[in-house]
Amino acid sequence: MIESSSNTRVHQFDNGLVLITERVSGVQSLALRCVLPAGAVFEDIHNLGASSVCAEMLMRGAGDLDSKAQAIAFDRAGALRDVENAIRFMQISTTTLGHRAADALPLLMDMVRRPRMSQESFAPAQELAMLGVASLEDDPQHRAALKARERHLPSPYNRSTYGTKEGIASLSHESLCEWWNTLATPRGTMMTAAGDVDHDQLIELVGEQTTGWTGETSMPTPGDNSTRGYGHLEDDSNQVQILVVHDGPAIAHADNPLERLAIAVLSGGMSGRLFTEVREKRGLCYSVSSSYRADKDRGVVSNYVGTTPERAQESLDVLHAELHRLNEGNVTQEELARAKTGLKSKLVFAGESTKARAGALAADYFNLGRIRSLEEIVAQLDAVSLDELNVYLKRRDLGTITIQTLGPSALTPPS
Repeated sequence: MIESSSNTRVHQFDNGLVLITERVSGVQSLALRCVLPAGAVFEDIHNLGASSVCAEMLMRGAGDLDSKAQAIAFDRAGALRDVENAIRFMQISTTTLGHRAADALPLLMDMVRRPRMSQESFAPAQELAMLGVASLEDDPQHRAALKARERHLPSPYNRSTYGTKEGIASLSHESLCEWWNTLATPRGTMMTAAGDVDHDQLIELVGEQTTGWTGETSMPTPGDNSTRGYGHLEDDSNQVQILVVHDGPAIAHADNPLERLAIAVLSGGMSGRLFTEVREKRGLCYSVSSSYRADKDRGVVSNYVGTTPERAQESLDVLHAELHRLNEGNVTQEELARAKTGLKSKLVFAGESTKARAGALAADYFNLGRIRSLEEIVAQLDAVSLDELNVYLKRRDLGTITIQTLGPSALTPPS
């Protein structure tokens, strides 16, 4: 099955593997990414952290090559490699020159299909994953954000990609190998390529590398156990971390571009409302921001303030007030123009990175079942009028809010 549009083409192999390519004019680089359904949502409840350990193991040799030989082979192919464990997916990627695709792709596919996962690599990988969990003690903002995620989202989509010390310690080499071999299947996996790409050549190369590869992995069903409300983590610190998390539209929803513009008004750099009202006018905090992430199932807006214990309660109150003031639908034409400019600038910069574009191709295909061009996304933003945005804000539903704080003492959540 082949679909094509402009410079983007989609091909599905008989085994279910989907290949998405996009030729980017004027570049010589090529970003290849294999996105496998082997993220934190698939971990056994007793082995939380399996994906973190596995990500490290995948970098330690594949096929006939041990760890050192693998690194040398990628260097000879002029390729950079990376492995990232995320909530839903394990992402294995490489960036090289377009004419070196035939050299880099077999090395990438060996990491996917034939990782060595040797016994001697297991303990060092396990120790590095443990250190990752321990590093959160020195990152209170991240700890608070993970706790807010845990309380706001349904399981298993509320997990941390770091896992837990207990889960990592309980892993065995045998169970980890079995975990990867069970999940690394073609049906449910996406391969993307962006940059100086020859689509027909890549179909042939990928077909050769995936002969005999079978199996299917499906995403787990979300539970119904999010707690939300107010929660506090006690931490003997001279800083207080505050997060206010609420719902937003899913990526395919017609309100998605409206929500993106609303958040850009709220947190569009030094001209955003949060920076102006919370930091500049009142001097309440050292950091304040808002972000919106959406996928096929849901959207989540996270609002953050980092401040001192003395100013924490007022910071929370003002942040909460600004969120509700936005829902009065009082955005000005100047604010809307700045929000559009800021979002479009980010899109242009992201589009110039073949690695980022390869990631966007996978995200669009998984969340929407199709690929959006940068021009389409920009046109959606440009089409939003001031009246349309303000009408949306007046009917905007935040859902049940999650407030998470971390610091020396709990705060009083706004009513």
